[in-house]
Amino acid sequence: MNKRIFLSIFSITCIILLQTLSSCDTLRKTPEKSASRKSGQRPTLMSRRAPAKAPARRPAPARRTTPAASKPTYSRPTNTSADIPEVVEVARTYTGTPYRSGGNDKNGIDCSGLICSVYSEIGVKVPRISWQQSEFGQEVSKLEDIRAGDWLFFVPEAGKEGYVSHAGIVTDVRNTQEIIFIHASTSRGVREDNLFSTYFKGRFVKAMRPF
Repeated sequence: MNKRIFLSIFSITCIILLQTLSSCDTLRKTPEKSASRKSGQRPTLMSRRAPAKAPARRPAPARRTTPAASKPTYSRPTNTSADIPEVVEVARTYTGTPYRSGGNDKNGIDCSGLICSVYSEIGVKVPRISWQQSEFGQEVSKLEDIRAGDWLFFVPEAGKEGYVSHAGIVTDVRNTQEIIFIHASTSRGVREDNLFSTYFKGRFVKAMRPF
């Protein structure tokens, strides 16, 4: 009887011991390890890594540089003194043409357009914009040296420095107080006026001899 009881107690003890060992093994397994073992993958270690370096950039392709726009070339007549009467004659054919900003013909014209168109008709190319015209040729430093064919330039306000806003062509020099020039007036169109008139004398800034 004692032997049977001993065997029974021994069997029960073995069963309890096996269950305990089995449960401890289960507790030691983490979900990640179990999953990795089932899938056959090695468990990954989470560690801080140095930030990845940015991929090396390819050098930017060289930009195609276009050559700088060449300055316009202007034709200069060989016999300038002979051309002056023709310049004056052609300029006077525009008398009465209405003023139009940006205009270039007898339907409407502005001051710099008048200069450009007159010379274009005699086959001479000159600048179109008044400030460019004011730097074209050679400056006439003295009023008494101004002659027909010279260009006159004016600023907007009398007695003040400013940008060149108006231009005309000298058509006749009668005396020291009468230098007549033709221009495109904003209010009266193309007409001739005296440089020494009150309005223009105060605004005059320079004279240029284009050729």
